[in-house]
Amino acid sequence: MTIHGMNHFTVLTSDLDATRHFYVDVMGLEEGPRPDLGFPGVWLYVGGNPVLHVIAGRPLPADPKGVLDHMAFTATDLAGVTRRLEESGIRYDLRRQAQSGTWQLFCFDPNGARVELDFDAAEAEP
Repeated sequence: MTIHGMNHFTVLTSDLDATRHFYVDVMGLEEGPRPDLGFPGVWLYVGGNPVLHVIAGRPLPADPKGVLDHMAFTATDLAGVTRRLEESGIRYDLRRQAQSGTWQLFCFDPNGARVELDFDAAEAEP
């Protein structure tokens, strides 16, 4: 058996509406179909693929970071993303990789999960 790619990440939440807002309205993922799994949640999509599953109604761990350090997405529109983060009062750290010039933006979702967005080096600094 060989791994062919990443299927999805799962985030636990105590506030489904705030988490949906962060990933849909701020980050730009799309909410899509989700089977009835017997507990509340949403599946969030990129390009027709469900890449993030959000589960509500379960206890959160004491340390929300756990063993997963962060999830990373390839993104576009650095200026628009930083504007939406600022409008939502979400703090972020923006870095530029020394050799490639890739922009890396780090922030935390409402549940404490660390999120990385990688932008092409050609994008202008916001």
